[in-house]
Amino acid sequence: MRVGLFLTCVNDTLYPDTGRAVVKLLTRLGVEVDFPMTQTCCGQAHYNTGYRHQAEPLAWHFSDVFGAYEAIVTPSGSCGAMVRELYPRMGERAAAEGRGDALTRALAPVVPKTFELTEFLVDVLGVTDVGACYPHKVTYHPTCHGLRGLGLADRPRRLLQAVRGLELVELPGAEECCGFGGTFALKNAELSAAMGADKVRSAESTGADVLCAADNSCLMHLGGTMSRLQSDMRPVHIAEILASAEEDPAV
Repeated sequence: MRVGLFLTCVNDTLYPDTGRAVVKLLTRLGVEVDFPMTQTCCGQAHYNTGYRHQAEPLAWHFSDVFGAYEAIVTPSGSCGAMVRELYPRMGERAAAEGRGDALTRALAPVVPKTFELTEFLVDVLGVTDVGACYPHKVTYHPTCHGLRGLGLADRPRRLLQAVRGLELVELPGAEECCGFGGTFALKNAELSAAMGADKVRSAESTGADVLCAADNSCLMHLGGTMSRLQSDMRPVHIAEILASAEEDPAV
């Protein structure tokens, strides 16, 4: 299978190791991975701040870049939800404004074949044991877009439970938001910081070494909170855990 890796802006700019981990993991599982260099922002930041029309050219471009792949894989529930949930709405609203169904037709090939990493592994490849080894105590935070938008459910946990050496401990209040929410953190800074502190303290109560999530935007927020609270925990993207193997010195 040949897939296109939609890395996303945050990962490309701040967390390239997550992208490398996705390539390493999928290649190990026999998947041919391409990284189209012309990919750009999906438009989520524009859309969520009310600039819907300005987001439309980015959706058109996404379709042009990724339309030919068998599947599109992203290590971000947030951006994955943008494509799967909000792209169809953009098309519907364009049609309702009398601009025809051209956008809907352009997006139709890419929307159903865009997958967040863990659902691609479990639902498309049909695997939960990816051959990983990660000898650490880990707790998992289900991010809002992955949990409520994409409905990832227990897919990430099933993958983590199959990792050799990993001790998975449940996070109290796991389904509560971490407080990031993109522009929410900018517009409601004090509330966002308080929510992040609550989440980190809950994670610390588990005794875990690592707080894992499937979205680096939330991990960025929580990592900053950990730093301010002088926590000994580390935020780690699930892709980096699943890509780890016994021969890796960093695990």
